[in-house]
Amino acid sequence: MSALNECENCPVHNLANLKKLGINMSEYDFVVALAGNPNTGKSTVFNNLTGLRQHTGNWPGKTVTRAEGGFEFNDKKFKIVDLPGTYSLLSTSTDEEVARDFILFGQPDVTVIIVDATRLERNLNLVLQVLEITDRAVVCLNLMDEAKRNNIEIDDRILSRELGVPVVPASARQKDGMNELLKYIHDVANGNYICKPHRITAKNKEMSKAVNRLSAEIAKEYPNLPNARWVAMRLLEGDQKIIDAIKSGDLGNITRRELTEGTEDYKMSV
Repeated sequence: MSALNECENCPVHNLANLKKLGINMSEYDFVVALAGNPNTGKSTVFNNLTGLRQHTGNWPGKTVTRAEGGFEFNDKKFKIVDLPGTYSLLSTSTDEEVARDFILFGQPDVTVIIVDATRLERNLNLVLQVLEITDRAVVCLNLMDEAKRNNIEIDDRILSRELGVPVVPASARQKDGMNELLKYIHDVANGNYICKPHRITAKNKEMSKAVNRLSAEIAKEYPNLPNARWVAMRLLEGDQKIIDAIKSGDLGNITRRELTEGTEDYKMSV
């Protein structure tokens, strides 16, 4: 069997950056990030998935609390990190910075985005921002019980097709949808489900040309960068964090795990 075939289901997370972020992966196969707006039931989903296998601490150098736990599914061990509840990832607050940096630099194998089914339009802002950074995501359409009580109907299949990622209807307080959520987390992490996330297209032609031109230059400099287009957009908006990452060389560490046999990451991850 070729090295490529052997590594099809290997983790893609960045172990070195996860270590810097205070995440120990020594006993786990995959890392899952849990993102969402405040008051979407994110903590309930986290508790359902982890049970009592969880603990809290602070992010390195931050006063923001980090909750993490673990679960097993289909003989694989998953570490799940509950990110601060945020409305965006524009890094205008400490919570936003922590959430964005984890998705960007840690490269979780799956990012689960919890959304409130009764306020879907408002929540989609964060969903679309996450999908600009990563192409490995699952949307948990939570509070479906409240949506039904308010006569709100959502076609999760159409939403999944439009977003290009799995969408799981759920009512976390009743634990409805949790088994389906686990299945999709597993399938995305293992590469059995290939996401094709929706990406925002600039309406301004000049902006679109600038993004495409800069993306090409970034991809040339960092050929393994998984989100060159998003980096280009952030640079054009003057994102200081991304500018600093280029100057420090950290941007070069944000790469897809190389599909080669026997690399250090491979030996440490599986």
